[in-house]
Amino acid sequence: MATNNRLFEDFARVAQGAAGALASLRDELEAQIKDQVDRVLSRMNLVRREEFDAVQAMASKARREQEALTTRLVAIEAKLGIATGKAASARPRRRAATRSKSR
Repeated sequence: MATNNRLFEDFARVAQGAAGALASLRDELEAQIKDQVDRVLSRMNLVRREEFDAVQAMASKARREQEALTTRLVAIEAKLGIATGKAASARPRRRAATRSKSR
């Protein structure tokens, strides 16, 4: 019986040692994979989430301001009786008088 207990204790020690070695191997492998992924991502020229959120907020604010300015412009043009829309933008613009008078 004592030999069986000793055999089981030896197996338990070997299993414990193997488990510890596998855990450290796993940790080392995870660290190497993380380093490799970081290198690949840095070469891909990606933006971080915080930067993306900041630019998205700026774009949203700019869009709201542009819509507000468009609304104001339409109201001012309506008040002044200026035609708006595609017909107004299709007309050629007048050039400023920059030609010399010596013609």
